[in-house]
Amino acid sequence: MATLVRPVASTPMRDRLLGIGTRVLVSSWLIVLFLVGWELWARWSPSLFIPTMGTILTAFTDVWLSTDPTRLFLSEQFWTDASASLTRAGLGWAIAVLVGISAGVVLGVWKPAAWFFDPIVRFGISTPSTILLPVAILIFGITDAMNIFLIAFGAVWVILINTIDGVRSLHRTTVLTARSLRLGRTRYLVKILLPGASPQIFTGLRVSIGIALILMVVAELFAASEGIGFYIVFAQRTFRYADMWAAILLVGLIGVTANTLFARVERRVLRWHREAFGGGGS
Repeated sequence: MATLVRPVASTPMRDRLLGIGTRVLVSSWLIVLFLVGWELWARWSPSLFIPTMGTILTAFTDVWLSTDPTRLFLSEQFWTDASASLTRAGLGWAIAVLVGISAGVVLGVWKPAAWFFDPIVRFGISTPSTILLPVAILIFGITDAMNIFLIAFGAVWVILINTIDGVRSLHRTTVLTARSLRLGRTRYLVKILLPGASPQIFTGLRVSIGIALILMVVAELFAASEGIGFYIVFAQRTFRYADMWAAILLVGLIGVTANTLFARVERRVLRWHREAFGGGGS
């Protein structure tokens, strides 16, 4: 007698787990391929500068991790160098956010100011920030202020440009409606202007995170007494190539973590925009 096989009932949790698993497999295949390719290349290459991935991961564990839960399983080296780098990057990025959004709102609303400062904005966005490293060293010396200045200068322009574009892209009907309701400047800024421009502002913020991390490392490569960039140069000069690659891996993991956390914040803050416009702005 034949038996009937009943299909497994689909549940929202089961569908969600399957969807997450599928996304992980799809997004991680290139990473797996890269790691396998690196391992094969390192094993077949006679160069001492290219250690195997296993050697790099061992060095990463030894240098940056620990078994002490009171230190969040992070080593003293991490709290010395990585924390210094992240503090500089965080302060520089915060200054860039404050200046970029504030100036962007003013230039986006006040057209005479935008016309007057347009050459400066164009010059700033077109100038590689790293070219100012010698000037920053002359002004600030080899100090944290120099690193913070370089990070802030490099990250501010993309935030500024996106804020200006976001403010100017507000629909004219929205602006006229706000005027007809006689909203005060503060309420107009908080209720209309910043929410309307927020999708493009967040785009600028996301891009600026990568710029800040790049400039963090570049500044420390040439002018720092501590930090991840300084550690990379020190490891390279002392022929500790596995430690050098482990520090580079740490920078990559920091970048991925920062972008992942920011993406979650962005999705939550811009949830209203996705619901109103069918998934845009994230």
